[in-house]
Amino acid sequence: MGSCKRGPDTNRSIAVQTRSLHQRLLQSLKLGITRPHERQGRKWQCTDFQIQKQVVHLALLGSVSRAMLQDPLLKGSIPDLLEALLWILKCKNEVILSKAADAMEKLVSALPSPSSILEAQLLDLVSPLSSLLSYHQTEVATSCAKALKLALSHTTITNEKEVWDVLESTDCVRHAVNNIRSFSRATKPIEYFQQMVALLSKVILRWPSSRYSAWRDALLLQTLYDALANSDSDPFVKVEVLRLLSTIALCGSGATKLLENGEALLEAMVQCMDSSQPRSIRMEGFKLAQCLAISEQRFFKMMSFCCESFIQAIVSGMRRQKTKSKKVDNEQISLVLEACSLALITRWGGKHHKIFWKHGIDEVLMDLLLENSDKQLHENSVSLREQISIARASLDSNYSSVIRDHIWHILGCLVIHCGEDFYTKRHQNTLSIDMLITCACVAFVNTIVKQICYSLQRESAIRVVLLMIYSPCTYIASNTRSVLSEVLKPKGGDILKQLMSRLEAIPSEKNFDRVQIMVYMMALTCYIGLPEFRMRVLEYSGVKILLTLVRWCLSNGVNVESLGSMWFSHNSFLDRACCLSSEDWEGEDIIALCSLWGLAELIKHSARIDNKLEISSCRMTYRVPELLNNLWEICINTSAPSPGVRWFATYALGSLGLYGFPSKLGNRIGDALGDKDHADTRLVLANGECLSVHGVILAVRCPSLLPHKELHLGEETFDSLLPSSTNMGGKVQKEIRLSAHVDHQALSKLLDFIYFGYLQAEEELVKKLRTLSKRCNLLPLSQMLCGKIPKWNTSFPSYDLSLALGPVGHYFSKSSTRITYFEGIISSEIDSGAFVNFTGTKDVIVQAKENDSLGWTCDVCSGLVPHMHVHKVILASSCDYLRGLFNSGMTESRSKTIKLDISWEAMVKLVAWFYSDEVSNPTSRCIWENMSVEEKLHELQPYVELCWLAEFWCLENVQEACSSVIVSHLDSSHSSRQLSVKIMQMAASLSVENLVGVAATCAAHFFRELCDSGELEDVDEVLVARIRTASVELSRERML
Repeated sequence: MGSCKRGPDTNRSIAVQTRSLHQRLLQSLKLGITRPHERQGRKWQCTDFQIQKQVVHLALLGSVSRAMLQDPLLKGSIPDLLEALLWILKCKNEVILSKAADAMEKLVSALPSPSSILEAQLLDLVSPLSSLLSYHQTEVATSCAKALKLALSHTTITNEKEVWDVLESTDCVRHAVNNIRSFSRATKPIEYFQQMVALLSKVILRWPSSRYSAWRDALLLQTLYDALANSDSDPFVKVEVLRLLSTIALCGSGATKLLENGEALLEAMVQCMDSSQPRSIRMEGFKLAQCLAISEQRFFKMMSFCCESFIQAIVSGMRRQKTKSKKVDNEQISLVLEACSLALITRWGGKHHKIFWKHGIDEVLMDLLLENSDKQLHENSVSLREQISIARASLDSNYSSVIRDHIWHILGCLVIHCGEDFYTKRHQNTLSIDMLITCACVAFVNTIVKQICYSLQRESAIRVVLLMIYSPCTYIASNTRSVLSEVLKPKGGDILKQLMSRLEAIPSEKNFDRVQIMVYMMALTCYIGLPEFRMRVLEYSGVKILLTLVRWCLSNGVNVESLGSMWFSHNSFLDRACCLSSEDWEGEDIIALCSLWGLAELIKHSARIDNKLEISSCRMTYRVPELLNNLWEICINTSAPSPGVRWFATYALGSLGLYGFPSKLGNRIGDALGDKDHADTRLVLANGECLSVHGVILAVRCPSLLPHKELHLGEETFDSLLPSSTNMGGKVQKEIRLSAHVDHQALSKLLDFIYFGYLQAEEELVKKLRTLSKRCNLLPLSQMLCGKIPKWNTSFPSYDLSLALGPVGHYFSKSSTRITYFEGIISSEIDSGAFVNFTGTKDVIVQAKENDSLGWTCDVCSGLVPHMHVHKVILASSCDYLRGLFNSGMTESRSKTIKLDISWEAMVKLVAWFYSDEVSNPTSRCIWENMSVEEKLHELQPYVELCWLAEFWCLENVQEACSSVIVSHLDSSHSSRQLSVKIMQMAASLSVENLVGVAATCAAHFFRELCDSGELEDVDEVLVARIRTASVELSRERML
């Protein structure tokens, strides 16, 4: 009883002491304020050591905390206390510096987030804290790192650049990196290491360009690897190390660098993902794996090191751990969500799919989806009606919708990559997949009927049914069609009519819900996959509606987030990813993709195609040329549509009798077919008919038509023929004598594909081409001729002749070889040693300007000036100027060398365009931002030179591409001011007027700074005038 009576007295005594401390602290603060009677402009700048010491002592003694900061006596003086501690830190008095840093860390920790006080003084706060990271007293550096990390959380979009400028000027990243590299447990506490890692992670997450300094430091990375692999490491340290590695991996270049030590890193990462680890470590392990696996190329590199254990850890993380209440706690839901996000690696096909199935992914997904249905599902048999009842009850539960959406996406990826007889071979018990199919079909109908699709998450159930209906697996596809037909009863027809009516009206509407359109479009494509509804779609003008939607989507930029964006949907830090080069297969054109998909299926099942001019079905007629033109434009437009959209455009073209992959380069090269001027090879049929071709094009586009180095020819396949070569107008042509099995018409069409990239054929000829394309190992063409749906997530076949620049294009064989046509003779690989040098002559040399600093040797000739051996036929196909030069009959036309007044780097890019129709881009973002102005100018100089040459040679596509590269890098560069002026000077010296104007506009934004800094003193007055004029115009626009 006595103790209870003393309680209030004790508390009152503590409160009195605390209040006394606060009053003394306020008095000390007042002593150090200059101009104390002026609120505006006053600063705490006391140099008296005793007063400084007293402020620090009282701040710590007063136990800086959130509760203390609510004291009315002290609350208004927090800015003064913050200023005082900042000033003391700047003074760097060793006697009190450690305590001052400690007090600052406690004060920043105590302030709420967001804090208007910290936001107002953030720049003043960052500078001293960052500067002290390299201080020799460990306690000081540790406290400053903790305070700085907390302070940076108050960075806003408006002050982000200014904060980074301060961090950069104080070498924050370099100090943190050095501290981590030099850490030793023997001399410094583990908290020092942990706080430096946490700070570096915070900085490089917020400012992507700073990641360059981290991933290029081999010693830093090795230190992090060692800490991660050390079994004795503190769990909190492991969490911070994993976070830092994740932020480094957010940079594409950084992730690639991490995987150079792939086996050791991935082994440690998979260990962190293991079920034996604490949840916090497992979650960060999953996040690191997500960052590393954003790129398809990097993901497959990861799988080459640790496929089985990696997948096993993911599936283990997805399993829900049941408690006595059979509920899943929030922490486990977070863990499952991270594992499910990582499981989206199933969007890429590969051997990892088999391992997912091996570890029971279907059972895990069913368990996550059906939270409270264990007893019912363990019965011997469950009828379809019972499955539907269970599915409806489970889907009505309040289980995490985010996890459910991941389940649908994972399931969709799994089923679209299955083999034809995969599930029947693998399972006798099909309950899991049957229940998943039923649940998906029920969710499909719920989504459409209830019209609840107001967010991206709501489309996932529609997507999975779409992928199930068109799954390559016969069991899954047929079962899905059957179940969906059942679930749709009796309102399926009414739902379809509403869908069609809604989709028909969309292009004329000003306001529309993109996600809802996507849901409707995917739902319609599902309906088209059901035979009993397909005819109704045709009756409702389905072809016309879908074609209109395709045009509308692509012309108006109607984009929706894709499956690839699911990586970023719940982890905001992934939004900070940079230097990513991979293109998402679906892209943001999923509406157009589904429209093309449905369109192709409808055309395939239309009543007839009349003389290639009209499609007739259900009293509706559509002109084929119009359809072909629209689909054609989608295929050759390499800048906008995703690979998936272009694949389905070609799929639709196949339904119209056009097979292949139209492209701009193919159109240009195709003009060479039948051109005998540069032809060096003749294909001789058994009846003596000949077709003149170009060895270099065959070598790259269809190497199987060329003789293999070692041919074992069967006597029953051909008659005995003598090797021969033919002289055609003074030119020796190589002859390839073909088997009697090769049909002239089929071969002509195959050559159309080889040269143009596509061919047109009617059904009778298609049958012959299927066999011929298969024997020639033209697998994408063979797939199209068989009418197969494009294989999900496969890259779109590009028309690329770049291989001809390598060893396969050097010399021409003088012997004649007959190629026969039967299994076992056709080769499917392009290999420099596999062919008898039968790839066409490199008959011309392009030579760059001499460069003494460039060490130069050539594997083909003894020329000492930088040059490349190329093919006239390829150059002439893409450049009217060169075609005219080669055919002019003048002395230049017979010259073996074309001298170009451009650098070697520019010439390499030009030749690459001739062979691939692409102009390569400069280095990636992080590397670019860390280059000097001179290094950036060196990177852009080839593009300026090509702009000049392209104008002279009338290569509009090259000029446009190079200008685009220059403009984008001027706009994105931190050093745009200096770089713009130098680019303008370079462009003016080459008389590239349009670039001069572009660079002047960029420089105009910094005209005042350029004048004040004197950077324009050595610039030509005419160019200065251009910048001044552009600056005036810019000012007028701002005023408007």
